[in-house]
Amino acid sequence: MADSGVRIDGNTLRLPGGVAVRFIRTLRLPETGTHPLPPGLGEFPVRRVADFPDTAPEEWRARGGVMLPVYLREAMWLSFGGTAEPAALQVGVGKVCAVSGKPWSEHLSRDPQNYVVLPRQPWLDGINSGKGTVRQFVAVPLGLGATVEGQVTGEEVWGGVQLQSFPLTERELTKWRADERRRSERARAITMPPGGFGMPAMPMAAQAAPVRSAPAVSPKMGLGVGGSMHQEVYADDRPLTAWAGEPAGRVFVHLVTPPEWRRITGEEPPPSPVDRAAYTQAGLPWFDYYDQDAEDLAPTDTLGSVQPVGDWLGDDHEPWQQPAPGQVQPLKDAHGKPVEDGDW
Repeated sequence: MADSGVRIDGNTLRLPGGVAVRFIRTLRLPETGTHPLPPGLGEFPVRRVADFPDTAPEEWRARGGVMLPVYLREAMWLSFGGTAEPAALQVGVGKVCAVSGKPWSEHLSRDPQNYVVLPRQPWLDGINSGKGTVRQFVAVPLGLGATVEGQVTGEEVWGGVQLQSFPLTERELTKWRADERRRSERARAITMPPGGFGMPAMPMAAQAAPVRSAPAVSPKMGLGVGGSMHQEVYADDRPLTAWAGEPAGRVFVHLVTPPEWRRITGEEPPPSPVDRAAYTQAGLPWFDYYDQDAEDLAPTDTLGSVQPVGDWLGDDHEPWQQPAPGQVQPLKDAHGKPVEDGDW
């Protein structure tokens, strides 16, 4: 079996080109309304399928990749913190692009854009629904038709999550590195106090993203969608020719129920997700991320028609309490208070 170029570092997937991806547990949002970003509640454990040749399903061993455990209707987001150099990353849910809604492709496309740009995109919480929002990733079993894959393609064959990374071309990467050196030198000059040596300012690209802190079902899981939240999926401001024509690395991420995880790995899965009402009532933070210099991608008809998992599995009876204004913390550019005007 070929080397995918992907390595596991703890629970972090490292793809060629400096791409780092973690899968983060989070609170599931209500399926009505649009909400701030939910918190991170710890990483999903990630294991190589090849490490369990006697217990992993033969189909999974043939596909290779990694696996992680998820509960029914558990929500997750993908963190790209730690990614330094620019890269294009394709994210598939059941081999349907989470950005464009188009079928999985071995190549990048701009009409519509079928990838996110790192490190500009610090995370991805769901499928692109445009107008500054995404629809939350929520785990559901295959066979019900509730996954994005089932609703877009009419069948559920793949499940899981697919990742594929593309670096800049050698020419573009050399140019970017030279630009970064110049920016770093300018920053050092600006922060140098008179008569002394200042601490070098960290280049923007090197900064880690902020940390955001049933019935029997198929053991194979996929991703459907839940509630809507405020999050942009950013348009690429480079020409498509800036990126390599072929992927540098790819990985298939299998999603498995906790009982099946226990059977395959012999490990205990994480505890069931925290109650979201208790979280909010405790005064813990929710988040808002706004980048005033970035352009949001428009939604696609394909992803816009995907229905939430509640339409398939029934109403969500978990209680919901709206966060108080002081619980929503800005993580990047502040929207700013309105400027008052008077008589001129």
